Amino acid sequence: MNIPVLIVACICLLALFAHILGGTKETASLSPHVRGEGENEKLTRSWEQAMCAFQMLSVDLLLVTGALFTILLTDIVTFEYELTLFLSLVFLLWGVAWLIQMFWLKSKAKAYFILPQWLLWFVCSGLLYWGA
Repeated sequence: MNIPVLIVACICLLALFAHILGGTKETASLSPHVRGEGENEKLTRSWEQAMCAFQMLSVDLLLVTGALFTILLTDIVTFEYELTLFLSLVFLLWGVAWLIQMFWLKSKAKAYFILPQWLLWFVCSGLLYWGA
C-alpha cells in the first residue's frame, strides 16, 4: 500500500466531512438575513453565490477522495502514476490559489496561520508527488 497516498486520502476524507458539516454551517451563518441586515438584494445575491461556490469544493473533495481511495484499494486505474501526479498538481494549485487570494485581500500575517489550508494543500501535493 502506498502510505503517502493513504495519508492524503485520509486527509481528504476528513476535510470533506469538515467542509460539509462545519464549513457549511459557518458560511451559512454569514447570511444577510441571519445577521439582520435586511433585504439587501446585492448582498443576498453575493452571499448565495458564495454558498454555491463553497459547495463546489465539496464536490472536488469528494471526487479527489474517491480517486485516491480507488488508486489505493483497486487495480482498475491503469494510469495510476499519471493520475497521482495530476492530483498532486491540483493540490499545488489549490494552495497557490489560496495564497494569491489571501494576498489579494491584503490579509494580515496572522490570517495565514488562522487559515492554514494552503499549507495542508502543499503538504498533500508533496505527499502525492512522493507517492507517485
